[in-house]
Amino acid sequence: MVEAGEKSKTTAMASWSVEAVMLPASMVLVQAFTMGALLLSKLALNVGMEPFVLLAYRNLIGAIIVAPFAFYFDRAMVRKVTLKIVGWLSVSALFGIVLAMGLHYYGLRATTPAYSVDFLNLIPVVTFAMAVLLRLEKLAARTLAGRMKMAGTAICVGGTMVASLYKGKLLQPPWPTHLLLRQWHHPAATAPAHHRNMALGTVYLCGSCLAYALWFIVQVRVARLFPCKYLSTTIACVSGTAQALLIGAAVSHGRAASWRLSWDLQLVAVVYSGAFNTGATFCLISWAISRRGPIYPSMFNSLSLVATTVLDSLLLGTVVSVGSLLGSLLIVIGLYAFLWGKGREMQYHQHPPPTSTSSAAADQNNNNKQPPAAAIAAAATNADERV
Repeated sequence: MVEAGEKSKTTAMASWSVEAVMLPASMVLVQAFTMGALLLSKLALNVGMEPFVLLAYRNLIGAIIVAPFAFYFDRAMVRKVTLKIVGWLSVSALFGIVLAMGLHYYGLRATTPAYSVDFLNLIPVVTFAMAVLLRLEKLAARTLAGRMKMAGTAICVGGTMVASLYKGKLLQPPWPTHLLLRQWHHPAATAPAHHRNMALGTVYLCGSCLAYALWFIVQVRVARLFPCKYLSTTIACVSGTAQALLIGAAVSHGRAASWRLSWDLQLVAVVYSGAFNTGATFCLISWAISRRGPIYPSMFNSLSLVATTVLDSLLLGTVVSVGSLLGSLLIVIGLYAFLWGKGREMQYHQHPPPTSTSSAAADQNNNNKQPPAAAIAAAATNADERV
């Protein structure tokens, strides 16, 4: 008996040590996938690919990849799919795929990967502000957690304004630039003049953040109606693909050439985004949340911001300025302040301080039913699986 107990304890410790290494490694991999998708998508958009064409193909591949998981884990729930559930999933796809991702692609085409990744870090903050405006979440300004969330939101907004409005001195990076463009010697690899519009791109990226915030709010309702993440993701990807096809056909005026893929950069961007940014990222983030909670994946968001800024300059020759670096730094500081406050608040909801036996029991019953605000915040910290 003693030997069996010791053996079980040793196995548990070994499993924990492996998990302690694999969890952060998987989150670093998620950030690498996000960074790669941004750079490849920027290149594909620069050589003439339409945003909704990229969006439609990407989500089609994502649906194909997630579908086996849905069949394995959620096949018993297929018979419970109703028109109401399909309708809600279609609304979810409208906000989370067509509007959020579509506007992000337009913003990425008009700006740079390093600039657009700043707005990905703003999504949890924007979702919090939207939830407060819709009275789904309270400010809780009298608590330390509430004050940290408010301070983090203000710092993120200030960082975005600095990155958008202040350029400052241009910095000469200590590494070579334009490596990809020099290698290709392809004139189409640089964005056309009408694609370079920082002001319009900023509007697109802000609209993408708002759409993501609305998507997370809708997603809470969807998760309660149909809590099957793999099957619901597959259906949403299929619906998003159909909506992107319709909008893309209207935008491209029915030109078949816009939808033709060949063995080139555009195909690489489509397959990479669908396979890694939709399929693999979704599974890795879901696993991390099940082991460490909803705040854990967002703790690694700054890695993609820093790495994308470096690689954007190294590979595409994007100019780095004091304003962009200062704005990014403020966004990172604000994001972590916000996440700290949100993590402390969620911990309090899960383990409230006991006051009396009856009130503690009542609090426990209330905590078993996750409030909309907590569910929205939990989802909003994991935007990377949609980008």
